Amino acid sequence: MKLTPWIVVVALTAIGCSKPTAEETESKAPVPVKVEEATTGSIRGVLHATGVVNPAPEGELIVIAPESGRILDIPRAEGERVEKGDVLVRFEIPALAAEVQRQTAEVQRAQAALATAKANQTRQQQLLDRGIAARKDVEDADRTVADAEAAVGQAEASRAAAVTAAARATVRATFAGVIAKRFHNPGDVVEAAASDPVLRVIDPRRLEVVASIPLSESPRVVVGARGWLKAGVNGVPDLALKVISHPAQVEPGTASIPVRLAFVGAAPNLSAGTPVQVDVDAEQHTNVVLIPGTALVREGEETAVFVVMGDQAQRRPVQVGLTDGTDLEIVSGVKAGEMVIVEGQNGMPDSAKVAIETGEDEDEAATDGDKAGADEKGEKGGKEAGEK
Repeated sequence: MKLTPWIVVVALTAIGCSKPTAEETESKAPVPVKVEEATTGSIRGVLHATGVVNPAPEGELIVIAPESGRILDIPRAEGERVEKGDVLVRFEIPALAAEVQRQTAEVQRAQAALATAKANQTRQQQLLDRGIAARKDVEDADRTVADAEAAVGQAEASRAAAVTAAARATVRATFAGVIAKRFHNPGDVVEAAASDPVLRVIDPRRLEVVASIPLSESPRVVVGARGWLKAGVNGVPDLALKVISHPAQVEPGTASIPVRLAFVGAAPNLSAGTPVQVDVDAEQHTNVVLIPGTALVREGEETAVFVVMGDQAQRRPVQVGLTDGTDLEIVSGVKAGEMVIVEGQNGMPDSAKVAIETGEDEDEAATDGDKAGADEKGEKGGKEAGEK
């Protein structure tokens, strides 16, 4: 088959004028990236958890009726302060008052019996002295007096116990604090049960945080470890904490454990029941490879980083160890001294060409801009002076 001349010319022109596509051009252009060097150092793991601000056990008082009865008086309202010894609740408990009366009557009967026994003892002794009574009668009278004295002592002890129990009808504050919650009002009938509280008093100066830690992470928490309450507000520092309690036993099926953390220093101005975010120090690893957390790339369950090799970025699968929220421990995949990409690696293919940004161009541009601005200002000032 013979081609016509004009067809040959068109074909040669098309071949001579062909250019690389935009995608081919873009794939050959280096990707601007920022890098940091993998180093060797120490890192401490950090547990992130949610918690609640609560009063410490010694800074909380739950008032419960000592016996079933009626509330006579609750002098303070919610939010009011109380001092140590102030009356919190007065109960009307008929059973306690009746017991005091009964024990008082028992004391009177025992005292009367003792008086009778002593009179008989005296009479028997006189009869013995006159030779009328026998020695045995006097000994029996002495024994009766001793028994009567013991009965009086027992009755008085029972009455004292009844008076003490009756005094529980008036509940006083055991520390200075604030009425956090008032569950009942005067006139209400209450039960002597934890499920039927009357008042809750807390000391706002004795607060702590109870954090919920997953059961699988509990071995990483030790008493005395440091922690922080995250302020969550720019310019407000985190509050220092310390682990003071770790449960020694958990119930089967438990998913998380409560860990108590005390504030280091004065308690903050927080309300009991406030939900907070806390960080707790865990174990520490030393002499390990560390990289910035921003270098890590996650693809499903796989983790990797890009290491700069010459003018290319090599993708490396890595095994990650501890993290402190800023840096990562690399167990395998990267060696100390290698340069890892910390910015610009998202969506990057393996072996892509890269150009490392040093920030010098930006500094020079900023310097040139400042110089140009200064020159313009000087020229303007000279012009104004000339006009004057």
